Amino acid sequence: MAKGMKIRKGDLVQVLSGKDRGKQGRIIEADPGKGRVMVENLNLVKKHRKPRPLKDSSRMGQTQIQPGGVIELTAPLPVSSVMLVCPTCNRPSRVGYEFREDEKGRRVKVRVCKRADCGEVLDR
Repeated sequence: MAKGMKIRKGDLVQVLSGKDRGKQGRIIEADPGKGRVMVENLNLVKKHRKPRPLKDSSRMGQTQIQPGGVIELTAPLPVSSVMLVCPTCNRPSRVGYEFREDEKGRRVKVRVCKRADCGEVLDR
């Protein structure tokens, strides 16, 4: 059921819908099975945490405590609500695939920008 995503970790994307619409950021984590991506510093949610001792405490005998309070975390976004930004034309674009020849003469599948006036390779 899970189909592969055309967006990878490290890609620059633009958010199409939601509270962060129009903002751009890099993908820090991609989950193709769930169809979700995490974009750095976007879709921030507040989480309330209790103070708790760290598992790997110091050898001095005293336990270290992780502080509690309200923490802001990045929440995953659906991959359908983000669009890849082409590094050449600097605009959001759809992603296509082409087979190109590499230096050694082998056929390699690469991602390309689907804008009519661009068509550049997205993988560097």
